[in-house]
Amino acid sequence: MDERLQPVSSSPYAQAGGIAAQQQRVLRNTYFLLALTLIPTVIGAAIGTNIDLSFMRASPILSFFAVLAIFYGWVYAIERNKESALGVGLLLGFTLFLGLLLGPLLQRTLGLSNGVQLVMMAAGGTAAVFFSLSAVAATTKRDFSKLGSFLMVGAIVIMLAVVANVFLQSPVMHLVLLVGFVILSSVMILYYVNSIVHGGETNYVSATLSLYIAIYNLFSSLLQLLGITSNND
Repeated sequence: MDERLQPVSSSPYAQAGGIAAQQQRVLRNTYFLLALTLIPTVIGAAIGTNIDLSFMRASPILSFFAVLAIFYGWVYAIERNKESALGVGLLLGFTLFLGLLLGPLLQRTLGLSNGVQLVMMAAGGTAAVFFSLSAVAATTKRDFSKLGSFLMVGAIVIMLAVVANVFLQSPVMHLVLLVGFVILSSVMILYYVNSIVHGGETNYVSATLSLYIAIYNLFSSLLQLLGITSNND
């Protein structure tokens, strides 16, 4: 993969500086590719919203593990090909797939009287969190690499809880998991952007994949929380 996806040019971060040219290039390329992933995500979400995916609810346990297998298999394929153009293609296909999976959630939300408003609020909240944490991570001199162990433990705990709740179907646990995803996703954004700035992550495909998953989980969790709040009003 050609790391010169976009040319290096001056930016406020570089001038205020302190970001080396290589890190700046990776950061710019990551933001560019991240913006590009929104296109297949929106297309996938539009398709998913207008087709019937109720068959997944007919066998929720089987559907969950099937989606989980596809998810991690796709992530593995992207990481294996992150140095080639195939990695970018796989990443864009992955975001189309995840956009498709947003369909049922969007259908339920848009079925509410204030559904459109809730979607806009979730999108706005996600954007606000991403841009504010990205700015902090890119401009601070602090190294957040120590958060890596927290993220690993947090991800394992949340994933085990998600699997458990597939069988338990506990509304309270589901609510706790949504809050957990919001917190974990926010920390992921801070960690990965900071990792790019400090040279810990040098491949923009991997960086984009990590940030995309964080943003995706943040948006879907916020939307579900807003939907729950709206239903309780």
